[in-house]
Amino acid sequence: MPDQRVLMGNEAVAWGLVTGGCQVVTSYPGTPSSEILPAVLDLRAELGADVSVEWSLKEMVAFQVALGASYAGKRSATIMKQVGLNVAADALMSSAYTGCKGGFVIVSADDPGPYSSQTEQDTRGFAQFAKVPVLDPATPQEACAYAKLAVALSERFEIPVILRPSLRVCHARQTVTLDTAVDAYPPAAFGKNPNRWAATPKYRLELHRELNRKLEAIRAHVADERALTWADPGDGARGIIAGGVLRGMVQDWAAGRGLTLPLFHVGCAFPLPAGPVAAFIGRHERVLVLEETGPVIEQQIADRSRVAGRLDGRVPAEGEIDGQRLDDILCRFLDLKPVSITVPENPTPAPARRPTLCPACPHRNSFHAIRKALPKGIYTGDIGCYTLGVNMKAVDTVLVMGASIGLAMGIHQAYRQDGREQPIVATIGDSTFLHSGLPQLANAVYNDSRIIVVILDNEVTAMTGMQPAVSTGARIDGTPGRPVRLEDAVRGCGVRFLEIRDPYAMDGCIEALRAAHAFTRQPDGGVAVLIFRHPCVLNDPRGAVPAKRPVSVDPETCTGCKICMNVFQCPAIIATPAGKAAIDRRICAQCGNCIAVCPSGAIREQP
Repeated sequence: MPDQRVLMGNEAVAWGLVTGGCQVVTSYPGTPSSEILPAVLDLRAELGADVSVEWSLKEMVAFQVALGASYAGKRSATIMKQVGLNVAADALMSSAYTGCKGGFVIVSADDPGPYSSQTEQDTRGFAQFAKVPVLDPATPQEACAYAKLAVALSERFEIPVILRPSLRVCHARQTVTLDTAVDAYPPAAFGKNPNRWAATPKYRLELHRELNRKLEAIRAHVADERALTWADPGDGARGIIAGGVLRGMVQDWAAGRGLTLPLFHVGCAFPLPAGPVAAFIGRHERVLVLEETGPVIEQQIADRSRVAGRLDGRVPAEGEIDGQRLDDILCRFLDLKPVSITVPENPTPAPARRPTLCPACPHRNSFHAIRKALPKGIYTGDIGCYTLGVNMKAVDTVLVMGASIGLAMGIHQAYRQDGREQPIVATIGDSTFLHSGLPQLANAVYNDSRIIVVILDNEVTAMTGMQPAVSTGARIDGTPGRPVRLEDAVRGCGVRFLEIRDPYAMDGCIEALRAAHAFTRQPDGGVAVLIFRHPCVLNDPRGAVPAKRPVSVDPETCTGCKICMNVFQCPAIIATPAGKAAIDRRICAQCGNCIAVCPSGAIREQP
């Protein structure tokens, strides 16, 4: 029976996957995709669906688990963000050749902007590179329909299919018409076929030929699929070809101006239905291609003599296309007057505040201890909440997940070649360490890198939404798993110096850091690893601050040095008009960590 609900785009994706018959759904969390797997779990209970769900250790693992289920005939899906697909790229490339049996959907959420990512890369380009279809929904309603369609398309052609919802689709809310019926589940049945599933290079060539044949069949299928390819005739000699969220934005823009534009809708960005696209272009004197963020559609058009877009600079090559940008682009293309936005004469701007660690965050103590113990160190950082250590001048580099240890090794080698000693501290989170840090640590041990690795263990995957960490053993559905203890993994890599400290005891952390540095300088030393373990204050508000220590600032003793604000950077410490420190009791967590930071003793525990 059809149902209507206001859903977030990510919830709509989950609905499409579950009703499409997916029985194995895996994910590694990453904004803007993090809400999809919890929504699948909720639907499992609501619809009585037989679905296995898991937060996997990393995207490559999530991909392989879901693909393995598909090999055995089960419909499956794996969920990640666009940079997560980089991690799973090796498996993606090969899976295009092997194909699949049960429908297999890769949900890769893009982040044009970017707002919470290292890059604003375009998953559609990855799909084109791997030679797999990619569906590009414009709305939560389409996200739901396309997710289910992707399952069916994958199973019909025995090929992985990517669903690419962008940020504004993931987090938009819309009234979505839903089908509560769940497709029938096929039984597990793995058919042994080593020429396909374990193909040697000889057979890989034939698999590549078969893949190219599949793509041409899919191209023809997409051209006839009304849900993926259609044109609004509209009025005028200039037309628009649009994909993804920009399709909906163009329609809204035209409606707001009372226009009926010729608009070609591209729901499948690769393989592009060449015939209908060419026919649309042929009916107009000029056509504008709108897409985020790369020219994936535009590059597939054989004859671009009448086409404008990113390749000729008509559409910006980077950044999100918001409403103002879209208005500017379309008005220039259609020779219309842009809409002028009236700004109040005396607007009151919101006070500017850069992202910072939460009050009472244990990472703040860790970074302060690192700088205190090794003030002349080079600090390589990683991806997560602890990236914000850059504000405390305790993070000098950030590249990708796990790179803190890899870059630290390279920097150490550079100084070692010159015969110079240089303290190098790599910081990495607990989840990130198990995701990408283990190979780097093993490499550091093997190659005798004299670096300090500090694992910041807050016992949760915090930045992406408090997903359970592998090291705690908790699973998404509340059932207990076997914890993988960080200290066991570290020792398994051959590390000989390992200490575990609580960052709330900063003196102990400083002592451990200095001992670790001394170990790295010994002739028989090596890699030193410290685990700074304390619960995330947001995930465990009671346990994270074990004893409330309300503080106050003595204005007579305070020198106005601002170390508590500029170095320690607790957001609960603010400046008075006189330049002295004061406590913002609205957000102070009463952890008392700032007491040890104040050099003048002005911050004191209240009796």
